[in-house]
Amino acid sequence: MVELPRNSEEFFLLQRIQDEVHRFAITFHRQLRSKNSFSSKLDGIAGLGPKRKQLLMKHFKSLPNIQKADVDDIVNCGVPRNVAIAVKEKLSEEKKG
Repeated sequence: MVELPRNSEEFFLLQRIQDEVHRFAITFHRQLRSKNSFSSKLDGIAGLGPKRKQLLMKHFKSLPNIQKADVDDIVNCGVPRNVAIAVKEKLSEEKKG
């Protein structure tokens, strides 16, 4: 262990390095937490981008309501049939697993 006077340049340099490392770690953690908070069970469905997800959520108000809807209800929202089928399959997978 090295003793440094509290008012030395070396001490202040190490303190700035420590502060920067801490800031970096906090920023990384916040980004990770933020990214996970916006993830959805609808992510990863081919053909279902942000606009269609928003359309579904605006129409059905919640994921459980989308799960209860049949394929025709989802298609009537403006989502193509093949994407509506994929949505139903993904949500039924999530419900079982």
